[in-house]
Amino acid sequence: MRPGQAPRRHLNSPADPERAASAAQGHALGRRAEAAVVEYLERGGASIVATNLRVGRLEIDIVAREGPLILVVEVRARGPGAWSRGFGSLSGEKRARIRRAAERLWQRRYKNDPSAERLRIDAASVTFTETGEAVIEYAKAAF
Repeated sequence: MRPGQAPRRHLNSPADPERAASAAQGHALGRRAEAAVVEYLERGGASIVATNLRVGRLEIDIVAREGPLILVVEVRARGPGAWSRGFGSLSGEKRARIRRAAERLWQRRYKNDPSAERLRIDAASVTFTETGEAVIEYAKAAF
């Protein structure tokens, strides 16, 4: 940088107010989607064990239980006017991270728990309508 020259701002910089506002909106949408899926699971008889559970550097959106079955649920959200469903954003890399997190959870918490027989990884796609209603698509044993 030359003397008197202002530092460059990158669009990916956290100091970019537009990007920060967009990220905050995305996090809020994600939290609303997770809350909708928690309610959906509870209505179906599942018990919620944890939300936003950190497993090392990895995160699991929802851990639930249906008797001896442990559910690891990945939640993907889309706002009104989205061109694709949330399932479309589950890249191979993202699925691999979720599998690693689920495996670590099983090894650290449930492997020696006689009340836990198996673990299943599910995915939920939540799309919000213009009125704010959550439309949930739920895939059991998604990957």
